[in-house]
Amino acid sequence: MATRSRIGIQLSDESVLSVYHHWDGYPEWLGRILNTHYNTREKVAELIDGGDMSSCWTDTPFNYDGTPSEYGPNYYSYRGDDCPPRLDENKYDYLAEGEEYAYLYTLNDEWVCYALNENDYPTVVEIPSGALAV
Repeated sequence: MATRSRIGIQLSDESVLSVYHHWDGYPEWLGRILNTHYNTREKVAELIDGGDMSSCWTDTPFNYDGTPSEYGPNYYSYRGDDCPPRLDENKYDYLAEGEEYAYLYTLNDEWVCYALNENDYPTVVEIPSGALAV
């Protein structure tokens, strides 16, 4: 299911560095994946450094040749696109983009999910607890 979202990390000056994430952006999947596999500032920064992506957790990269591969992000750069991270001056500019969900790794080292598609203003939504099977 295509659910457009952004994944961002709040920097020490309160600016936000973020990337676009195309598939399964709802909290029951992406939120849990972020909490499970991208749960340190270093891991989040590495994920975002790769740029915009189809999915942050898949074993089927764009250049899939039928052989098993490790789970990880599927960046648009793997298919030749140039989609670097975006820098917003603050959280409010980050949330103004209009994706369905926005995830922010805060200065308190925790993920916060915002729903952006139902209201005129961002609403914090709960990320379900528990890891996914993979």
